[in-house]
Amino acid sequence: MEYGRHLLAEWMLDPDLSYLNHGTVGAPPRRVMAEYRRIQDTIERQPAQFQLRDLADIDGQGLPPRPHMRVAAEGVARHLGCSPSNLVFVDNATTGVNAVLRSFPFVHGDELLVTNLGYGAVTYTANYVARENGCTVRTVDLPPYDSTQDEYVALIEAAVTEKTRVVIIDHITSQTALVMPIREIIAACHARGALVLVDAAHTPGAIDVDIESYGADWYTANLHKWGFAPRSCGILWADPKHHSTLHPTVISWGLDNGIAAEFDLLGTRDPAPFLTAPFALDLIEEWGGTRLRQYNHTLVMEAASAVVDAFGRPLHTDETMIGPMVNVGLPRSFGTTKDEANALQYRLLNTHGIELPLFPDDAGLRMRISAQIYNDTSDIERLVSALRAEA
Repeated sequence: MEYGRHLLAEWMLDPDLSYLNHGTVGAPPRRVMAEYRRIQDTIERQPAQFQLRDLADIDGQGLPPRPHMRVAAEGVARHLGCSPSNLVFVDNATTGVNAVLRSFPFVHGDELLVTNLGYGAVTYTANYVARENGCTVRTVDLPPYDSTQDEYVALIEAAVTEKTRVVIIDHITSQTALVMPIREIIAACHARGALVLVDAAHTPGAIDVDIESYGADWYTANLHKWGFAPRSCGILWADPKHHSTLHPTVISWGLDNGIAAEFDLLGTRDPAPFLTAPFALDLIEEWGGTRLRQYNHTLVMEAASAVVDAFGRPLHTDETMIGPMVNVGLPRSFGTTKDEANALQYRLLNTHGIELPLFPDDAGLRMRISAQIYNDTSDIERLVSALRAEA
């Protein structure tokens, strides 16, 4: 398969746009949406049978013998390097973080460690849980763009204290788009007695994933961003030693019957996104797998180089920490404030037909460029031309 804008026909995206924002909420291909609707239609042929008897084993007794949710978990786990017995579905990574933190047995005086590069909703969750349990939240400040893997490991390791119970780290940071060295971070935190929860909202489909090799305590991720799945669809993986204390944020019929029983049926909802997820991940492999991911990485590196060449603000991020997204800076002449970032973002969209997020920075605005196989160098040229017109 050859990649590029001709593949927009495989998506429902507006062909008049240069969509350089795949990382925000994803965009499922047409074939995935067709499978999603096929599953929805199947449910509606006998919804009581499908939802109440065939979907999940809420008693943990092996009935039905092949629950739809467990079959889907097997299909997803095959792509993520983990056992399906340790994997459950959640609506999104934020839901997974909530499940872990709100069911964990914190005691007064415990500490949660987050980073300044973490996702805002996740930090809010940590603050809420700390408030409810008499705990504290500390934030370790990490360089947002121009450090090395070893420096990130050392900074997080040095921030762990004897009170630190759980460290929350990103696999790929949201705004700054850094691929973090999570194996090394997890090992360093464990050596100092802290547990680790990984927020991998941007990871499946973006880079190769091998969950159980990382050594994390919990790993939660979205499949509807880079994993081609319909929204909303995420997973939560937990080391078996944490199963007994892990519960969903919605307690339902499977209580105390194991994590599969508890998470697979949370009352009446549409399970079709979860059941479609194996098909979506299979499609990524059909369309190239590692080659697809390498194309996306190469294209964002070309985009970063083109922006740097045009506007002179260098990119210092180590390429090993860049996946299919890159955060690149613009000079101060474009502005430095949130209002200026928002204004430029909407001008790029409404005047030039380019979708991507921008952020304020003291040295000038920054933008996060995402690449998917429906993008090519023409999108980069369009972006640079639009930025020149706005300069």
